[in-house]
Amino acid sequence: MEIWKLLLFIPACFALNMTPGPNNLLSMNNARCYGFKSAFIAGLGRIAAFSVMITLAASGLAVVLYASEALFLTIKVAGAAYLLWIALNLWRSEASPITEMENTHNRLGLAKQEFLLAAGNPKAILIFTAFLPQFVDVSTRVNDQFFILGLTFLILELGAISIYAIFGIYLRQWFTKPKMAKYFNRACATFLSMSASSLLISRQQ
Repeated sequence: MEIWKLLLFIPACFALNMTPGPNNLLSMNNARCYGFKSAFIAGLGRIAAFSVMITLAASGLAVVLYASEALFLTIKVAGAAYLLWIALNLWRSEASPITEMENTHNRLGLAKQEFLLAAGNPKAILIFTAFLPQFVDVSTRVNDQFFILGLTFLILELGAISIYAIFGIYLRQWFTKPKMAKYFNRACATFLSMSASSLLISRQQ
């Protein structure tokens, strides 16, 4: 793969990684509640989901998925429903002061939540079917290029997870009072509900 294409890909890709979205918001909230390590481990669930999507894109199966209106609609509705379910739980949560919470949660459960949130968003597959191929030279080994671009994307995504988690740690001092934490949870719930609505009205390209 030509180095100049990779140099063009990295900043554009990182801008996508850093875009505020449900998964990044979830990382920030996990870090606020459970600490950086737990948020980072949970983020690996998102990495697993994106790895599957990149593999689908490289194999051409994602194109088949987008050619099927029924499959697209099914994934879209399921993803929106899951976003709304998380939003409802956040809105109804009884916030409490942040204390020693690191040992009172299930990191595997947090990772599963990240995985389902990423896998339930068909727009993520669109990134890998419409964005990554722009940097692929079809006259040479396509799979090798997809591997390099996909690996670069995942590394940058880990960076985004870390940055949002650090921001969540910084917010801890703002939410030592239950009232402030409750406001934050409801703000997150509102944002997730808006994301779900946006997903429902999105149309197949």
